[in-house]
Amino acid sequence: MTSIVNPLKAVARKAGIRRAGVAAMRMKAERAVLAKTSRRRMTADGRILCYHSIGTGRWGVNDVSPARFRAQIEFALELGYRFVPAAAVAGGRALKTDLAITFDDGLLTVATNAAPILAEFGIPWTLFVVTDWTDGRHGFGDGVIMGWAEVARLAAGGVEIGSHSVSHPDFGSLSLASARDELAESRRLIETRTGIRTNAFAIPLGQSKNWSSQAHEVAGDAGYKLIYAQAVVNRPPGTVPRTFITRADDKRHFKAALEGAFDAWEEWV
Repeated sequence: MTSIVNPLKAVARKAGIRRAGVAAMRMKAERAVLAKTSRRRMTADGRILCYHSIGTGRWGVNDVSPARFRAQIEFALELGYRFVPAAAVAGGRALKTDLAITFDDGLLTVATNAAPILAEFGIPWTLFVVTDWTDGRHGFGDGVIMGWAEVARLAAGGVEIGSHSVSHPDFGSLSLASARDELAESRRLIETRTGIRTNAFAIPLGQSKNWSSQAHEVAGDAGYKLIYAQAVVNRPPGTVPRTFITRADDKRHFKAALEGAFDAWEEWV
């Protein structure tokens, strides 16, 4: 995508736009082009959507507004899609018109804004928590990350809870010992805090460069059976594909995402 990226970078540098702004501009431009030009790749066994926050502006490109999230759910249903658990798609037990919803990070707005919408439509979903953050060890301030009480309440309502690590590191550059600690300890903490013995893990950052074969082996040793990526075509071997939904995705882009327009695309960070 160099024909898009380089002019954007030049303009951004001249205007003094910070790096996060450059990422947002590039993402929007790339996805706009792909929505028009890429070949559609409908999967035979369903698609898993990856969201982060629903109304947490500081999450940048990862944030989708509550109004847009509701519109996406309604639009998918209008198009004839059915929502199923992520494990059904991951296990090959879904149809091509089946979708699953997952959320990474454990943002409070997922509990306050997304959960009521999903409950209204009777949609199952999965939440991947960063255990240090859920324990309150983060620098995001009050009211940003949900605590264990919210996680337990969601789980009691049928939400699947999975691990997103202890501290959200880049496993692609993590030592094997650190990877082992992140994987085993996050699973242990989820069980200690909620009583849930999860076997699902979502890779932090989630791109092809953020995982390794060694980490994958250690994850299996730690008890995980499903490792969710945040990419489709370029995901690490043995991981479950997910389609990243971004702030830039209007109705046209969302439909393109469901049809596989972004399957060979990875988030620029």
